[in-house]
Amino acid sequence: MVNNKSKAFALKMKEVSRKVFTPNVVATLISIAIGILLGFVILFISNPRHSFQGLGAILIGGFANKMKGIGQTLYLATPLILTGLAVGFSFKAGQFNIGASGQFLVGGFVAIYIGVKWTFLPGALHWIVAILGAAVAGALWGALPGLLKAFYRVSEVISTILFNFVAMYVVNMLIMMTVYHSALNETKDVAKSAELPTWFLRDLFSNKIGSYVDKSTISIGIFIAIFIAIIVYFIISKTRFGFEIKACGYNPDAAKASGMNVRKNIVLAMAISGALAGIGGALLFLSGPTGRHIKVVETIPAEGFTGLSVALLGSSHPIGIIFTALFISHITMSGQKLQSLNYISEIINIIIGVIIFFSGFSMIIQQNIGKIKTFFKFKKKGNTEELPVEEATEESVVESTEKGELK
Repeated sequence: MVNNKSKAFALKMKEVSRKVFTPNVVATLISIAIGILLGFVILFISNPRHSFQGLGAILIGGFANKMKGIGQTLYLATPLILTGLAVGFSFKAGQFNIGASGQFLVGGFVAIYIGVKWTFLPGALHWIVAILGAAVAGALWGALPGLLKAFYRVSEVISTILFNFVAMYVVNMLIMMTVYHSALNETKDVAKSAELPTWFLRDLFSNKIGSYVDKSTISIGIFIAIFIAIIVYFIISKTRFGFEIKACGYNPDAAKASGMNVRKNIVLAMAISGALAGIGGALLFLSGPTGRHIKVVETIPAEGFTGLSVALLGSSHPIGIIFTALFISHITMSGQKLQSLNYISEIINIIIGVIIFFSGFSMIIQQNIGKIKTFFKFKKKGNTEELPVEEATEESVVESTEKGELK
């Protein structure tokens, strides 16, 4: 009886592990491990004495600064979740949206403008309208490359890159005309009513030093980001619109032959992608005086490009994007500790860049995991013959699913 229960428990655990450690998850974990290993090699070459301490700092990340560090990790992860969702959603439609940075910047500016100027809005309505305004602005900015692609076949890669620079210069001009803080060369603080509520979070994620409380910048933005990720997952996986988006991305000609409006879906996908990135800007910049502001500099925000890496690491899956955004934010928080170990800031950026670079190989790993499993399974059985037609067809379906194709 006990033996049967043990076997049943083992089978159940095996089934759970099979569902949890999917090819996508395994590929992502392998990519992260390779990236961290090469990061350690760079640390060792540049400063062997502190290389192991540096590796420890990367692994510990935000935990090094106790509760405040965890709060800051969640704060920095919030916009990355949204920009990762933006890029991932466009991937589902077969569009390569490189313009998340511009959409993020435009949305962030509109949110700040509403937060500073629209003080006639009462209470919570102020920050809600600011977020909605950011979504609309990001959607419009994202829809423009979508229209160019749908009706004039202009590559969305080229148009979105160009739109990033247009957004940077236009936003800089508008800031100086409307919400400019000349002393700090950045946007003004938003009104108190436009700040995202913090509830108990800043008290929870803080460090007490005597009578002084060092609080983090966290707000309910992290909950909003996770909620939006769940909504995106539902739309992609459970709705007809999500099916059409994936169908148009997988095979536009077949989708058109089936009666789907491919042009409309391309524009809508890019608009939704832009809206998500715009909301990411709002959630980052509506955090009060201690939060981030838009600097008037000729630099494109990194959050959009980092969102591209988040989407790749998360295989464009909304839930995977949440965890990969937290991971990227986690290792970013190790920057100050690494500098204290005499590693210059360029080394820190290289380490993060190496990890992000290897995230691109996750797609290659995913495509070959099914083949590797099949090889070892048949080798174990001692069967070296070619797969039967029926089994080969089944394997091809599995491989198509692992590549992120229509599910």
